[in-house]
This record gives sequence, structure tokens and C-alpha cells, in this order.
Amino acid sequence: MLSRGWQDFADRFLRCTDGNTLLRDIASMTGNNGSGTSSYRAYSRQHELSASDKPVIAGSSDPAFRGDAQRWNPEELLVAALSQCHMLSYLHLAANAGVVVTAYTDTPSGTMNENADGSGEFTRAVLRPVVTVTDAAMREKAESLHDKAEKLCFIARSVNFPVHHQPAVVVDPAH
Repeated sequence: MLSRGWQDFADRFLRCTDGNTLLRDIASMTGNNGSGTSSYRAYSRQHELSASDKPVIAGSSDPAFRGDAQRWNPEELLVAALSQCHMLSYLHLAANAGVVVTAYTDTPSGTMNENADGSGEFTRAVLRPVVTVTDAAMREKAESLHDKAEKLCFIARSVNFPVHHQPAVVVDPAH
């Protein structure tokens, strides 16, 4: 039996035959400049990611692959997903542990290798969350929650490269 929150989440997505949920999004090419993919330079890498009842995400490839730097590329989205998942897992744990977080920022990065055949892969990601708490007595507990958050994050558990954490905890001087 799923908790109410998980049931709401599951109800928004298709169910696989094994009972797990399958996320449903749409990626649409918007970069057809008239002749499609007739040559490598004939099309832009622009595309849109969409799902019902959500804002459209403007996507492209990395500028190194003729993409638009003003749009999100898949590599940025993957690192952002790791950061977002860790943050949400962490905030959940903090609330349950009585650690009052008043601010959370992260400056994540990913390291990739490009292979001679043009393929590539991530070799690691580093999350650098800075968490602000209301009381110095919460500092140690706040730091320890990052290890637990890593174990809860669906995205980090799904990638085949290490996700490292370099957290910092700051005490809010207003409290």
C-alpha cells in the first residue's frame, strides 16, 4: 500500500506491468530549418520538453555540438536533476529530524569523458549544497543528513557514476 503522497505521484503517471511507475514526458524537435536532418548543419538542435500541466522546457544540445547556450542541454538537466533530488530528499529528512532549514543552495558540477568514437559518459558529479539552519546545535545533525539523502534520491541511485557531496552548514544569525 502506497502512502497518500506516493499514491498521488503514481496516479499522475502510467503504470508498468510490474506495478512500478513510468514517467511520461514528450520531447519534440523544433529545429527543423526546412530540410530536416539532410545534413549535420541543416537543423538546429532546439527542442522542447513538455508534460501536461507543466511549463515547457526549452532544450538544445551543448554549444560544442551546435547547440544554443541559452537553452538547457541534457547534461545540464541531468546534473540539475541530481541536485534537485538530493535537495528534496534532504529537506524531507531535515523536517522529520527537527532540523529547521531556512535556505538551501547548490552549485553542482558534472565531469564527462568524450571517447574517440564521439560517445561519452559522465564519470562523476559533485553536489555542493550550502544549508542554512536556525540553531548552531543543529549543525552536526544537519551535516549527517546528507549521507541519508544520498541513499534516498532516486536519481543518484539510478546513475552509474559516483555522486559526491561537499556540503556546508551555515547558522542563520537572525535566530
